[in-house]
Amino acid sequence: MPNGFFIGPIYIRFYGILIMLGAVAAAFLAEHEARRRKLNSEFVWDALILVLIGGIIGARLWHVFTPPPSMLVLDPATGQYVNPYFINGTPQILDILSIWKGGLGIPGAIIGGAVTLFFYCRRRKMSFLMWADIAVPGVALAQAIGRWGNFFNQELYGKPSTLPWAIFIDPANRVPGYTQYSTFQPLFLYESLWNLLNMGLLLFLERKIPDKLKHGDLLLIYLIGYPFGRFFLEFIKLDSPRVGTININQTVMLVVMVISAVLLILRHLKGAALKVEAEVSEGETNQG
Repeated sequence: MPNGFFIGPIYIRFYGILIMLGAVAAAFLAEHEARRRKLNSEFVWDALILVLIGGIIGARLWHVFTPPPSMLVLDPATGQYVNPYFINGTPQILDILSIWKGGLGIPGAIIGGAVTLFFYCRRRKMSFLMWADIAVPGVALAQAIGRWGNFFNQELYGKPSTLPWAIFIDPANRVPGYTQYSTFQPLFLYESLWNLLNMGLLLFLERKIPDKLKHGDLLLIYLIGYPFGRFFLEFIKLDSPRVGTININQTVMLVVMVISAVLLILRHLKGAALKVEAEVSEGETNQG
């Protein structure tokens, strides 16, 4: 399957095109949300390039430090399989920088983009939580679009399958131990659809119950919804990074989901308690 095309001597990869399409779509959606809230939508475009750069750096670093098992290489000196980006402890700079070959981790992209947005909001004296709420539906949309880059790279597929929607994977791109199989579950498709559902939920809540949402609630709901789906999808993924027997991505998703759920519950319990206290105080004042 072709994963790109030439324009003169330059090879353009579908992977990169889809990442950029996802980023632009996310920005348009965030701009629309900002206008709906009667905010300055130019802030979105001002922040876009910086947040995109931060997200790509974070995504690449996540992949570099947590490569999947199929990428590990044998170290002749120790007889052990090691990270290909750090041979004998030496960073392989050219390989680390070669993001056009694929290898971006979503957890790192979210962290890198969020950190960049936080400092940009701080510099502009804006509310990070407010702008994060505006951004997260677009983030989910960008993920849904960007995941199709995995289709063209023939990566992020699941266990062998004969389902009608199973996809053919070229022998060169099959995970070791599964080369005898030809069709696999389209894990990238499942995650793309899950992200679209997550985006729809966030937009629905923002429109239907805006008076019940605090700044940062949509961010927390996103950090519950996306990890929830990703946690279960990891069960059918063939090539997840591990520390011993622990699936790193799945563990991170579970921790983020639980912490976000607890924070969301606590901040609303606290808000409800303060509201009751204020009502009681007002009642006592009226009686007096």
